[in-house]
Amino acid sequence: MSDLAFLSVRELLAGYARKAFSPVEATRACLDRIAARNGDLAAFCLVDADAALAAARASEARWHKGEPQGTFDGVPATIKDLLITAGWPTLRGSKHVDPKGPWTEDAPAVARLKAANAVPLGKTTTPEFGWKGIGDSPLTGITRNPWNKGRTAGGSSAGAAVAAACGMGALHVGTDGGGSIRMPAGFCGIFGLKPSFGRVAAYPASPAGLLAHIGPMTRSVEDAARMMEIIARPDDRDPFSLPPDPGSWLLDLEKGIKGLKIGYSPRFKTVAVDPQIARAVDDAAKILAELGAIVEPAEPELDVGAARNAFHTLWTASLAKPLRGIPRDKWHLSDPGLVASTEHGLSLSAQDYLDADAYRTALTQAMLRFHRKYDLLLTPQLPITAVKAGQDVADPATQSYWIDWSPFTYPFNMTRQPAASVPIGLHDDGLPMALQFVGRPYDDRLVLRAARAYENARPWALPPG
Repeated sequence: MSDLAFLSVRELLAGYARKAFSPVEATRACLDRIAARNGDLAAFCLVDADAALAAARASEARWHKGEPQGTFDGVPATIKDLLITAGWPTLRGSKHVDPKGPWTEDAPAVARLKAANAVPLGKTTTPEFGWKGIGDSPLTGITRNPWNKGRTAGGSSAGAAVAAACGMGALHVGTDGGGSIRMPAGFCGIFGLKPSFGRVAAYPASPAGLLAHIGPMTRSVEDAARMMEIIARPDDRDPFSLPPDPGSWLLDLEKGIKGLKIGYSPRFKTVAVDPQIARAVDDAAKILAELGAIVEPAEPELDVGAARNAFHTLWTASLAKPLRGIPRDKWHLSDPGLVASTEHGLSLSAQDYLDADAYRTALTQAMLRFHRKYDLLLTPQLPITAVKAGQDVADPATQSYWIDWSPFTYPFNMTRQPAASVPIGLHDDGLPMALQFVGRPYDDRLVLRAARAYENARPWALPPG
């Protein structure tokens, strides 16, 4: 029998149905993986083994009666520690949050997974208030890359990416305000989808507002699609949540990409991309063409410098909110980078924000023009492999903020489009590389379909040692 900790949702449910193994055994396998690796990697800030095993036993009883209930009955899952959970504290990587709570509500995605009878294992780590693309916080320390503990896992959905890569659950909920699902997915060699804004309901609202997305992080595209069937539903606590998207998210997943038009932008004109990553994405583009897609060189109307400046304004303005209500004599307990971002955000004028928002609108219009011709945009996910653990930038001599090494991610938070990170192999340095698909607004299913087509052609199921 394969290692239960690494089975897909389909394999888990099939095994439960034929009584080859039970939800208790699968949950124990994941808990064993957490016990073995979390001490070194810091993927979890909270593990509730007793609650997980109790839920697994209840699931096991239902399966033994031949009466499973819910789409994910007995499937182990994790929740990023930015999403509230009833009965568990949500500390957001910060020493400023009172663990005593009260913690009485579930975020919409959490409530959906619980209603589907998934087995929550615990909460995964995040940088403080999810402020950066690196996985460390004053509360939980450094979340390390499972492929090389000297490198970061990325952020802000750091622990979720590590947990997925290491068999610490099958389903993982992440958030993405500037790349926070896709960057750690790319660094850790898993699949991550940033859905269209509002597709997965959010509550409480993120300080990042219209930049903030919630989505699945999994070891396969199919598992992410299955997860979207459950979490991609409206919630009246979120005024921006989209209406229901009828039909199964699995329906067209295997339809392939023959005839789709894909615009390929390898560098956004000016971005320096690691040569080996550039070759790997070029090879992926050729594979997509072999699968029947029409792949053409194409550049969206995107000025990297202007996009960087606009995003930095929008982002630091939003980051000013969490610390603004905390006495300044307590700010020393925070990540110094968050404090600096807060100071910058507080210095901005309303006109600064409106100018940045006007650029966001212009960029969204430019991408809509791009998608008049192309069904999808293909780019590298990241121009580098994982940054050294403990530092926020890849090159301190030339970079001042984490977005300087991630130019392919944050633009599509401003445009609110769906985008996914797909593994494409290992670099010679032993670290994962990834490509990115970006779709039209609300065309999340096509992004998943393209990712699945590539995954079928070049399967990626290699766990870190």
